[in-house]
Amino acid sequence: MTSSIFPSWLGGYEVREHVKNPNITVGEHTYYSGYYHDKHFEDHCVRYLLGDHSSRAVWESGIFGEVDQLIIGKYCSIASGATFMLAGNQGHRHDWISSFPFDVSKFGGKVKSGFERAGDTVIGNDVWVGSECVIMPGITIGDGAVIGARAVVTKDVEPYAVIVGNPGQKVKKRFSDPHIAMLLEMKWWDWPMKRLQENMDVMCSNDIEALFERYQRFEV
Repeated sequence: MTSSIFPSWLGGYEVREHVKNPNITVGEHTYYSGYYHDKHFEDHCVRYLLGDHSSRAVWESGIFGEVDQLIIGKYCSIASGATFMLAGNQGHRHDWISSFPFDVSKFGGKVKSGFERAGDTVIGNDVWVGSECVIMPGITIGDGAVIGARAVVTKDVEPYAVIVGNPGQKVKKRFSDPHIAMLLEMKWWDWPMKRLQENMDVMCSNDIEALFERYQRFEV
């Protein structure tokens, strides 16, 4: 297989440098490795979000007002073919008698708008999003979580949880609760580059307590 966008499955690109939709926000260093699907992140991974190239004019007209946002943190790793479903604005109301989005021009003036926000989809920092997984609208995924390949995420994910399957289920936490608390306090993803560089020897290990000890000295 050859790819016109990604020269190898070994690499990717920083997502924020390629996003054009005003309703997508991505933190620094988050990357997409889309070799096996050979499309840009916004074209393949983000579905049904107003403001993309096919709906930009509708979005700019303002008729929908505020819409759900896709917000992705820093240092996330997004594998080929992952899908973020932003379908909360599409009018398919499954709490109504019919989920069909009736068109007022065909079905008359009594048609009601089915527009309903599902809420922003928020991906934390240092989240690993596996190949071809699906994240449903309005989901919040906590910092440090891992979403397994082809998992379907239908509910919020706590920090540092590992999620697999359909529907996605937590199979474990990456670390103990005390260690997770340390990581969430440190928020290493907000550190300046120089500080990260100075601590790469511990960052590239499982010694959370050693990093936390250094962090405590930073704060003094």
